[in-house]
Amino acid sequence: MSTLSISGVPHVYDLTAPTSNPEVLVFVHGWMLSRNYWQPLIDQLSVDYQCLSYDLRGFGQSRPRPVAPMSELSDRASSTVAVATQNAIAQYSLLSYARDLGMLLRQLQIPKAWLVGHSLGGYVALWAADQLPEQIQGVICLNSGGGIYLKEAFEQFRSAGQQMVKLRPKWLPQVPCLDLVFTRANVVSAIERSWGRQRVIDFVSADSEAAIGTLLDSTTEAEVHRLPQVVARLSQPLYFIAGMKDTVMEPKYVRHLASFHSSFSDRADNVLEIPDCGHLSMLEKTDVVESHIRTILRS
Repeated sequence: MSTLSISGVPHVYDLTAPTSNPEVLVFVHGWMLSRNYWQPLIDQLSVDYQCLSYDLRGFGQSRPRPVAPMSELSDRASSTVAVATQNAIAQYSLLSYARDLGMLLRQLQIPKAWLVGHSLGGYVALWAADQLPEQIQGVICLNSGGGIYLKEAFEQFRSAGQQMVKLRPKWLPQVPCLDLVFTRANVVSAIERSWGRQRVIDFVSADSEAAIGTLLDSTTEAEVHRLPQVVARLSQPLYFIAGMKDTVMEPKYVRHLASFHSSFSDRADNVLEIPDCGHLSMLEKTDVVESHIRTILRS
């Protein structure tokens, strides 16, 4: 584990040794998770590829961006406070995280990279590829799709997500057997109990402002409709890996977002679906995901 300061914020990352292959694989985790979930995949791929994983700002062991104390806002008009709140949310936009990633690559002197993003991390990877077309050679999105705005469903999701974040007690990891619940959440078959414990830890330790900021920014109607435009602009290779039983990001939504890229056809050439797999494909089907990544890189 190492730390770098990006725009004044400490970011924790892991970087494996260089190999004979020129490609560096950069792994971007999803919402309320951390870099830890990539480790089984990195253990297998790092034999042939240098791998970088890091914690997004405000998640895992990376710190959130510092904000003005509430005392500085107390004397302002309500409209000014509202603007300040919007600015705080903007600090956790997909584009801001993509810029963080770009700065991380520059500091680590990585001139060329393939991005592998899970769920929300897939959106960050897409934005980074859009912003850094010369540096990012290709993108692989795991359990990441969308581009369709369903007003009622999104409003319910935003409301439930905010309440979930706000009501998290710090003593939650001490609840007996709660980790067993997390071994079965959003997956087809239960994952190992150690990952259940890790999910509880990451769920509780995620910074509230970062968690709510990313949730609110990434689920606006404008942002949802902006993603297909980003995909359509990409000139780099782009692939999507979907869990066929993923209830968080159903394959039909993965195919929809993938369809905006030039490599998509009626046969969905840039979409790879994994049977009996839910939303955590890198843990549920590590060997299958590894095989797909190797095949993509060879091609």
